[in-house]
Amino acid sequence: MAVRKDKERGVMVSLDWVTIVIYIALLGLGWMSVCGASYDFDQGGNFFDFSTRSGMQIVWIGTSFLLAMVILSIDERLYDMFSYLLYIAFLLLLLATPFLAHNIKGSMSWIKIGSFSIQPAEFAKFATALCVAKYMSRTDFNIQRWWDFLVACLLIVMPMGLIVLQRETGSALVYSAFFLMLYREGMPGSILFAGLSAVVYFVVGVRFDADPFWGISAISLGRALVFLLVLLFTVGMMRVYTKAWAPVLKVFGYGMTMTLAALLFSKYVIPFDVTWVQLGVCIGMIVYLFVLAMRERYARYAYISLFAVGSLALYFSSDMMLDRLAEHQQTRIRVLLGMEDDPRGAGYNVIQAKIAIGSGGLKGKGFLNGTQTKLKYVPEQDTDFIFCTVGEEEGFLGCAIVLTLFLLLILRLIHLAERQPFAFGRIYGYCVMSVFLFHVFINVGMVLGLTPVIGIPLPFFSYGGSSLWGFTILLFIFLRMDASRNRFVHNK
Repeated sequence: MAVRKDKERGVMVSLDWVTIVIYIALLGLGWMSVCGASYDFDQGGNFFDFSTRSGMQIVWIGTSFLLAMVILSIDERLYDMFSYLLYIAFLLLLLATPFLAHNIKGSMSWIKIGSFSIQPAEFAKFATALCVAKYMSRTDFNIQRWWDFLVACLLIVMPMGLIVLQRETGSALVYSAFFLMLYREGMPGSILFAGLSAVVYFVVGVRFDADPFWGISAISLGRALVFLLVLLFTVGMMRVYTKAWAPVLKVFGYGMTMTLAALLFSKYVIPFDVTWVQLGVCIGMIVYLFVLAMRERYARYAYISLFAVGSLALYFSSDMMLDRLAEHQQTRIRVLLGMEDDPRGAGYNVIQAKIAIGSGGLKGKGFLNGTQTKLKYVPEQDTDFIFCTVGEEEGFLGCAIVLTLFLLLILRLIHLAERQPFAFGRIYGYCVMSVFLFHVFINVGMVLGLTPVIGIPLPFFSYGGSSLWGFTILLFIFLRMDASRNRFVHNK
């Protein structure tokens, strides 16, 4: 198969204008939301006054357009060529940030340059995406090979760790979105399932830890449910990945029988902590799986047993992980899980955001007519909680339009990623899509009280230059790659 260079079409002609129209629409709606959230009737003012938030947001939007034009003017092959160098440069910058940054609300993630401040974590996303795409697009890369998979994960985890050192947990968690791309590229579904299981163990264990099970004070409901889930999830994996019924029925039958017998004895004879029996059942199950792996020379039994070991280790370390969080972060998690009621503290933001969104009704109160936002009841209402301004002023219909635009953007990014002729563009495209999906899901979820308040911006809506530039760079590098998809044609 010979490869020849086809006559390259102009970049502007080849650009995906559907995505750009969505981008411009989101920027326009975002600017209106910043105007509504930051306008002060007492001081009055001009929306275009650069001393106001709305005026400065125009500056960020204008510079974002210039940044987009610069990105589109660069040959897309340079992004591939310098991806490793960019990644290393941003790792060094992230490492230096805590020593250069000023303490802002406990976070050491903002570097002051003159009268402006930038957050390197926002820009490290595109560098990480390029580096991961470069590594995974090698011809000899195989995600099923443990070493290749481990290196790809390490490239994602390294910036996460450096950002955690800046006390910016929310920004660090965004990088976990890259695992959606890994799943698209062939990461075993069992790893994704293990990650989701870890979340379930943590939530159930923490939420119900202090509750008694079946009225027996000696038994922790949270611990009993986690051990039961470990048993059920492990049995489910045995059935899915080994297709053998006999071991499944044996483990499930013995495990459930012993657990039920111990529970009935504790309820009607002598009360005692049944979770010790459940722990013994789990350990016995792990040993049995190892024996099966050795006897039948079937590695999948060993992998499933490691899943069970990891599940127990994660649960027993969950309290330690929770203690490692800052006090306000612990309180936010407890409030979200319904363990505490703190309407004047950690729960205040979410309560006021819900009131603001609910008061908007179907059509909203109209531009600049929101009472919750105008009276400054909602903290961070033009940054992390800007979606409540949309709900109050534009109502349910406005929220639906905004979320529909984000949905169209995400679906369009998936479409563009799938039509890329090379793995590098496809992988980078899925990284971009994953980042946008994570930001929208978590930001809107925390405003509605569905996810923890971790402080991440809503793309193109939240006030600020770092996030807007970061999202623009992410998006337009991919659009530049897509615009050159017809550069090469293949002839037999």
